[in-house]
Amino acid sequence: MSDDHDEENGFDAVIPDSLIPYDAWIEDAYREVMLRALDHVGAEGLPDGHHFYITFLTNWPGVDMPARLRAQYPHEITIVLQHQFWDLKVDRAAQTVSVGLSFGGVGSILVIPVAAITAFADPHVRLALRFTAPEPDEEEEADETTPPDAGATAPAPAGDEPAETPASSQVVSLAAFRKKGPNQG
Repeated sequence: MSDDHDEENGFDAVIPDSLIPYDAWIEDAYREVMLRALDHVGAEGLPDGHHFYITFLTNWPGVDMPARLRAQYPHEITIVLQHQFWDLKVDRAAQTVSVGLSFGGVGSILVIPVAAITAFADPHVRLALRFTAPEPDEEEEADETTPPDAGATAPAPAGDEPAETPASSQVVSLAAFRKKGPNQG
């Protein structure tokens, strides 16, 4: 097809606002891919080479994590599930992911609401997904009373700090699909 034909079909035009929530449906589908991967690894273990980076909002209502980590990462943290994690579970009814990790030699169970997760990556297969966190309900914000973890006060050694999402991974963003038509690459 020629470029003129593509323009005639609207492939170069900005996609108009839709009354059908395609963006939300696509993001929900990507979250489901992440949850299935976490369910699989929780049940079967992590296959060789695979590891996950999970970025989440630490100040999100319902996030349960040690107070010292929340103090170090008051807004967002990236955790790595690779060699030493345990009890990885997805609770679909509660819409949470929980996992045991060691920070500075102190074991902790993190409970993360699915809505708080802003990124998921498996660098082994160059998969990276980004999510938009919905606006929390005002009631949820007012009910936020996560108790501090009194037993964990020492800072984590540098080797145990969560890593940033690797620069080599490719991020799949909905914006990448908004301006391209099916015949463009």
